[in-house]
Amino acid sequence: MQILIVEDDRGISSFLEKGLRAEGYSPVLASNGEEAHAALDIAEPGIELVLLDLGLPSGDGEEVLKKMRQDSHTMPVIILTARAEVADKVKVLNAGANDYVTKPFSFEELLARIRAASRTAGQPSASEIVVRDLRLDLLSKVAWRAGQRIDLAPREWALLELFMRHPTQVLSRTQILSRVWDYSFDTGSNVVDVYVGYLRRKLNNPGLSTMLVTVRGAGYRFIDESEVESPDPGRG
Repeated sequence: MQILIVEDDRGISSFLEKGLRAEGYSPVLASNGEEAHAALDIAEPGIELVLLDLGLPSGDGEEVLKKMRQDSHTMPVIILTARAEVADKVKVLNAGANDYVTKPFSFEELLARIRAASRTAGQPSASEIVVRDLRLDLLSKVAWRAGQRIDLAPREWALLELFMRHPTQVLSRTQILSRVWDYSFDTGSNVVDVYVGYLRRKLNNPGLSTMLVTVRGAGYRFIDESEVESPDPGRG
């Protein structure tokens, strides 16, 4: 899940970036409104949630929020701010925010609010994704295949989520690095190949159909297009 952090305090943005990445999320940073709107316009495959500070150096965060909604960006927005007055909360909630967290805050509480905002918005990440006989629980970060539990490290979980959201699409190493490792270019590292290998060993047990196919010269595809119409973004 890709999360845009709009925060001008470098200490706070760095803390959030490291914490979210450790939890398997893919953070994108912006320090002002202009950078935030640029990230929303160019992000691929897309920002799914925004953490927005109100006290930005080039315009108030409320204006960023209003423009987002005017531009038809419907992803959940959680306000992070030192402003604790009820009037401030009411104002931004009425402007389209989904939640309001006052600084200082507990990171564990913020994670819970991120999950809650995703569930409320009906995001696929709120529950589970199912592709063929593989089910990924996006809250517990555990997968099951053919009834067998598969425990995943944070990067493996993020990589598997990306593949399952785009099961028949060929994803290049550069795309994967951008989404899972937050690199905007191919570093020359074989980290993608290594983690794909980890996933293959966990997913492709004897007697089960093969997942994660190498497409020579292009990247990786989770499964063939003929094998599934679309992933089930959530059940129940």
